Order: sequence, then C-alpha cells, then structure tokens
Amino acid sequence: MTTTVPESATEAAKTPADFWFDPLCPWAWMTSRWMLEVEKVRPVEVRWHVMSLAVLNEDKLDELPESYATFLRDAWGPVRVVIAAQQLHGDEHIGELYTALGTRFHNQALPRTRETIVAALQEVGLPADLADYADTDTYDAELRASHKEGIDKVGQDVGTPVIAVPGADGEQVAFFGPVVTPTPRGEQAANLWDGTLLVASVPGFYEIKRSRTAGPSFD
Repeated sequence: MTTTVPESATEAAKTPADFWFDPLCPWAWMTSRWMLEVEKVRPVEVRWHVMSLAVLNEDKLDELPESYATFLRDAWGPVRVVIAAQQLHGDEHIGELYTALGTRFHNQALPRTRETIVAALQEVGLPADLADYADTDTYDAELRASHKEGIDKVGQDVGTPVIAVPGADGEQVAFFGPVVTPTPRGEQAANLWDGTLLVASVPGFYEIKRSRTAGPSFD
C-alpha cells in the first residue's frame, strides 16, 4: 500500500534557511545559486530577504575608492525595486525577482539600467512600473529594517551574503557566507550544506577563512 505524505507535512519537515542578499553583489549571487542547489538535494526551504551594500557603507563613502563608491551609489536602485516588489506583491516574489535580476547583472553582464530591471520584472510577471522605485526612498524604511535584521545577526564587520540556519538549541545561527566559486552542485552542494549545519551546531564557532585566489565564476 502506498502512503501519500500530505504536502503540509512535507513542508513542515523542511529546514528553513534565511538568506540576505544585495542584487549587485557577485559573491551573494554565487552563494544564492548554491542555496537553490541545496533545495534540490536536501529538505531545505530558502527564505529570501534583502540587505544593502549601499546602506552598509553609507557612512564610509569618503574613505572608499571612487570606483567602489560609484558602485555603491548605483546599488540603491535594484535593491529598492526588490523591496518595493516585496511590499506591494508579497514575499513570494523576492527569490524569483532576484534570480531574474542576478542572471542579467552577473551571468549576462547587462548594464544596471532601468531597461534591464524592467526586463527582469516582466520575466517574473511583475508590473514594469516597479522600476520607478529605483529612484525613490518610498520603502527605504522597510529596506533598512530588512538590512538591520540580517546584519544584526552577524555584526557590522561583514557584508553579503548572510545566511541564518538552525543551531544546536534550535535558535538561529547566522554567518557571512559561505563565499564560494564556482557554485557547488549535486553532492558537493549537499556536503557544504551539511557542513554549514555542523558548524552552526557548535555554540562557540565563529569563522573559517582563507584568502580568495579566484573571482566569481558564473558558468
């Protein structure tokens, strides 16, 4: 006799993973693609949230190289559009819009223009006029609140991505990263996820790190 597991029970069994991203960060993009792979090989549900490199660095612009300061000024637009989509159309659109934007920005190296943002919105069935929010502060309070929620979990001396997973006592443990390239697939993705949960189970664990010797590979 075949037993059918109710969908609600299947969903309840999934491990939640909260993920904070800035659409323009290439390293967050790499990690987010890993998390989508993890959903295929482990019972995991990713819950997407925005953070902002522009907010994170807004008090440091005078100390940064001009090229990066320009990048940060441009970073307001895409994340404002994502938070507007979330506020007006629901959380369920955050992940799919991130994928549409990130594919264009990172894999296709398209310019960070209104036209690129509109194309991403249209791909996921959202109104094109959401692109107008790139140039307004209408939902900046909500953006800052989402950013603060993520960054408060890991501290001010990190960036994006931030992931939060269950720890040993059931409380969430958050980390910056993992920073990885290229995106792990299949069993590699599963192993990295299992390792993430393993270190999260150690109350005093904070960091493993080595110098990066390669840039993000979007293949």
